[in-house]
Amino acid sequence: MADPKLELLTPQNCQLIFIDQQPQMAFGVQSIDRQVLKNNVVALAKAAKVFKIPTTITTVETESFSGYTYPELLDVFPDQKLLERTSMNSWDDMKVRDALKKNGRSKVVVSGLWTEVCNNSFALCAMLEGGYEIYMVADASGGTSKEAHDYAMQRMIQAGAVPVTWQQVMLEWQRDWARRETYDAVMAIVREHSGGYGMGVDYVYTMVHKTPQRTSKQHEVLAPVPA
Repeated sequence: MADPKLELLTPQNCQLIFIDQQPQMAFGVQSIDRQVLKNNVVALAKAAKVFKIPTTITTVETESFSGYTYPELLDVFPDQKLLERTSMNSWDDMKVRDALKKNGRSKVVVSGLWTEVCNNSFALCAMLEGGYEIYMVADASGGTSKEAHDYAMQRMIQAGAVPVTWQQVMLEWQRDWARRETYDAVMAIVREHSGGYGMGVDYVYTMVHKTPQRTSKQHEVLAPVPA
C-alpha cells in the first residue's frame, strides 16, 4: 500500500485547523517576526477560502487570558464558529475532535501557537488516537524561542508529521496554472502576502503586460502644482 504522505495536498483531501491565533499567544512568540507570522496566517486562511478547504478555528481562554482571534483572520471567515477551550491540547476538547471528524478528511493542515505546546500536543494525539496525517505549517506557527519551535518541529517530524509552509500549501492546492477558476484569487494572495514574489508579479503585470494598477486611485501620480 502506498504511503498516503506521498499524496499531494488537494482541495478534496485535506482540512485546516487554526489553533490559538490570539494576541497574548503571539506576544510570547520569538521564533518568527510577529507581523510576518500574522501575514502568513492570514494568507493561509485566504487560500483555504479560495479552495473551499473545511476550516476549524479553535481558541483558548479568550476573555480571561489570550484575547480575541486576529480580526484579519476573522474577516476571512466572518461566519465561522470559534471553538473555545480551556485545555492547552486542542485534541482534549470534544468539540474540536467532532469538528475534525465531521469534515471527514484525514489530512489535517495545522497553523497554531505555540509550536512546542498547543501544536505539538495536538499533532501527537491526533496522529496516535485519531489516525490523522498532520501537515504542520512551520511559518504560520510560532514558538517562544527559535529552539522551542525547531525542536518541537523535529519531535513532530520524528513522530510522522509533515513540515510545510503556507505558500507551499497554497500552490499545492493550485497545482496547475491552467486552473483558471482559482488563478486570479491565488495571484491576488501572492501579490498581497508573498513579499518579493508578489512584488515581482506586480511588476510583470504592470510593466511588462501593461495591466492597470490595482489601486490606481491610491497610487496615481500627482502632477506638480503650477507655481
